[in-house]
Amino acid sequence: MKLLKNIFTWWDGATIGTALHSWRKGRFVAEDAFGNRYYESKKEQRRRWVIYAGSNDASNVPAEWHGWLHQTVDDIPDQSLPPARIWEQPYVPNLTGSGSAYRPAGALESRASRARASGDYQAWSPDQ
Repeated sequence: MKLLKNIFTWWDGATIGTALHSWRKGRFVAEDAFGNRYYESKKEQRRRWVIYAGSNDASNVPAEWHGWLHQTVDDIPDQSLPPARIWEQPYVPNLTGSGSAYRPAGALESRASRARASGDYQAWSPDQ
């Protein structure tokens, strides 16, 4: 069943065609901490791509690899970046649309109620 899924679906990982293209025409560059695999063309160094470890969501690519994919940086990020600073937060993919998305108090999806206004608000009226 997994073979059929890889042949016909593109939204949940690489298809067979993408995997074959990466094997034949691509050179494996590196793998990031999340399991995403990065490739570039064997013949021309202009084309770079990623095969995601999970679902195909661009927010799963860390910022340093995003720069490499878009040829902002030529060096491989794992080898050229300094170590992470103590104050840096670990990378978190975009959670919008998932159950872990941020929902402030008062949002329709959250169960918390919005705090009442402080009383300094006056509604506009066209008669005034």
